[in-house]
Amino acid sequence: MIKKQGIKKMTNEIILSRRAVIASGIALGVSALAPAARAAAPLKVAGIHASPVENAWNSCLHKALQDAAKEGVIEYVFSEGVSGTDYPRAMREYAEQGNKLIIGEAYAVEKEARQVAADYPDTAFVLGSSGEAAGSNFGVFGTWNHDGAYLAGMLAGKMTKSNVVGSVGAIPIPEVNMLINAFAAGVKAVNPDCKHLVSFIGTFFDPPKAREAGLAQIDAGADVLFGERIGTADAAKERHIKSVGSLIDYTPRYPDTVFANAMWYFRPILNAAIADAAAGKPVGRSYTAYGLMKEGGSDIVYVKGVAPADAEAAMEKVRTDIKAGTFEVPKMMDQPK
Repeated sequence: MIKKQGIKKMTNEIILSRRAVIASGIALGVSALAPAARAAAPLKVAGIHASPVENAWNSCLHKALQDAAKEGVIEYVFSEGVSGTDYPRAMREYAEQGNKLIIGEAYAVEKEARQVAADYPDTAFVLGSSGEAAGSNFGVFGTWNHDGAYLAGMLAGKMTKSNVVGSVGAIPIPEVNMLINAFAAGVKAVNPDCKHLVSFIGTFFDPPKAREAGLAQIDAGADVLFGERIGTADAAKERHIKSVGSLIDYTPRYPDTVFANAMWYFRPILNAAIADAAAGKPVGRSYTAYGLMKEGGSDIVYVKGVAPADAEAAMEKVRTDIKAGTFEVPKMMDQPK
């Protein structure tokens, strides 16, 4: 069962009408849940989305949760567009409603989210976070699709003709920094002299602002863009250059523009959290590793034949090495320059 909810007493802009998640083309890695989790009654799970569920990151969570609900593994209720000021209240209300697992994001409310979790020790909270797990019931996960970003950078570095590429990001938090730095590292690995432009739009969801940032980078010479934020590809499409997507597969939406995507699949992380919560195990740990490429939680998808053949071959060699655990993409959390 899937139910859209508005958190009571919140502003009207949060209590939105039901809408379907966008068709994102995500190829989910659906690993098997523990038998105990499948045999039990569906686990009551709530999703709290700070952005609309069509935002790429939130759509990854939402689609995985929808799929689990359709399979009968969970009962899923959710709210979207929940502001930072209302987020702790949403957590409390979903806990009061008897949800056993709450999935969401703590980036804007790191301290407050942990305080709420401490007040509800019988509720499992597993949130996207730049911080550490806390206690036995507050788990965290990161969005580590940097492997795919590095591989896409290897292609972009061989495709640029101006020797300038650009990246448009949300906010310079460690995870966003790591993703953009990984793309830049992939570019530099094959083209050390390539210039890399970076812009942050100051929010997690503002497609028009991401488009404007992308256009500014194109005006500064970039002829390949990495869109850590949705909207970047609109700039690339407008100026007839190539772009790289992040988290979901943007190529069906921009078939002549987005040639590669650094994918992130939330289902392996969700499966692990559901299994722990259903078994009554502590969730106070990091679930990030389930989202790594070598665990099937992320990858690159790309249109073959757009990049030079030798660039694709070199990239595929590194891709194989990452999956085998013989090559590790550097994790650079500092703000890119």
